[in-house]
Amino acid sequence: MSITDRKKDHVRLCLDDQSAYKKSTGFEAWDLKHNALPEIDFNQVNPSAKLLGRTFGFPLFISSMTGGYSEAGAVNAVIASFCEKNNLPFGVGSQRVMLEKPEEESSFSLVRKYAPTAFIAANIGGSQLAEGLSDTRLRLLADSIRADAIIVHLNPLQELMQPEGDLTFAGILKAVESLVRRTDLPVIVKETGAGISGAVALRLYDAGVKVIDVAGAGGTSWSKVENLRTNTRSSLFDEWGIPTAVCLKEIDALNLPDLEMIASGGIRNVLDMVKAICLGAGFTATAQPVIQAIVEGGEDSLQNLYDGWYRDLCIAMCLLGASSVEDLKPSMLRLVKDN
Repeated sequence: MSITDRKKDHVRLCLDDQSAYKKSTGFEAWDLKHNALPEIDFNQVNPSAKLLGRTFGFPLFISSMTGGYSEAGAVNAVIASFCEKNNLPFGVGSQRVMLEKPEEESSFSLVRKYAPTAFIAANIGGSQLAEGLSDTRLRLLADSIRADAIIVHLNPLQELMQPEGDLTFAGILKAVESLVRRTDLPVIVKETGAGISGAVALRLYDAGVKVIDVAGAGGTSWSKVENLRTNTRSSLFDEWGIPTAVCLKEIDALNLPDLEMIASGGIRNVLDMVKAICLGAGFTATAQPVIQAIVEGGEDSLQNLYDGWYRDLCIAMCLLGASSVEDLKPSMLRLVKDN
């Protein structure tokens, strides 16, 4: 199967409930503490948030999803237009296909037509980085979308489940460290849904990485996606991964100076976002609800989803007595069960 066809299948299968983890994100282990005396007015609540020194309208990064085939260009155009309008950051899907098939560059590069000022991150896999990414090819990835950052995605589980998967995992950390040194752009390292542990986060931090997207288990299982794609009934590894909440707890406990943490992996509503931020994340990210909204009704449907989330976050913050995202603290959580 070509890489283009594989990308199409990935988007299609991510919308299937069969691709979701049975394992939870772990957020259900906490309740948010209702504050009967919030001492703030609703119109004082400001849900803006900072990432990499830039202020955004809402603490939500639209996670890397797609690119590399004609239909993906239309999806990326909708996301780009939406993020430009609402001052949100987003990342394009893996640009590996663009390096292998230069004719697919337009499905990525068009995002700047619709989002001339938005924060947009380029994207390359850790395995491809370890195989060798020349300065020329690195510039191609970044310049094609006038990138504000580079995402390196880690996906060993997904690659091992793919019949055509890339099995090159040795040397990724060294390659990430080299990338941090040779690019002026911020480097964001993210998993693709199986989570980043505290131990791995520490190794990345020591390599110079200052933004980590934990992308924990509890949302889409890429083992299930790959097994659905190849008509494999089940896999021993379909539930493999670290729940998102556990990733956040482990990394936050390290108290790493200047590390920015993005929470993704099963973020499906505002209460997930609030709990993630209280657990130490400065920002959240999601992909599946966004692509679902676009499929159902295009940008209007996506805007309706966001408008609801925006109001719900303001309500939740008011009920906690938090006038800003920075006010959301661990003390606003009550542990209801161990995870």
